[in-house]
Amino acid sequence: MDFLELTKKRFSARNYKSDKVEQDKIDYIIECARLAPSAVNYQPWHFMVVISEEQKKKVQQCYNREWFAKAPVYIVVCADKSEAWVRKSDNKNHADIDAAIATEHICLAATEMGLGSCWVCNFDLDLLRTNFQLPAEKYPVAIIPLGYIAEQPERFSTRKERGEIVTVY
Repeated sequence: MDFLELTKKRFSARNYKSDKVEQDKIDYIIECARLAPSAVNYQPWHFMVVISEEQKKKVQQCYNREWFAKAPVYIVVCADKSEAWVRKSDNKNHADIDAAIATEHICLAATEMGLGSCWVCNFDLDLLRTNFQLPAEKYPVAIIPLGYIAEQPERFSTRKERGEIVTVY
């Protein structure tokens, strides 16, 4: 499938089957994230692949939603401020931007592999840090539930028209 077709197919999945996700698919998705671009190629990220039921419960405590608990895999994307490029003009640390790029690589790779995914950013950050004993410089940016989609949505979200979002100079 070409890239445009892939982006049209990707959506925020919130309905997962309990089927196990094959390790080779997880490995492929992580490899795609690993190869994501980052500012000055610093790669200030860390990916926590959460598969065991015990560890999944720790993630679920941080975002208590029924649909979320059904996902067979979580990938927690963390950024490391101490490893990121900082723009000199305004001291903007790019760790969060780089982690976001890698996160979308995860979601697109999951779509290519026939899996659903969803960006989850509305979670209890402090509890997640505590549950996984993350060091101060490393913080979770997003939790990505992964799994086979139980049911396709009846309709996809609409998108703004090109004329609403593009200005050509």
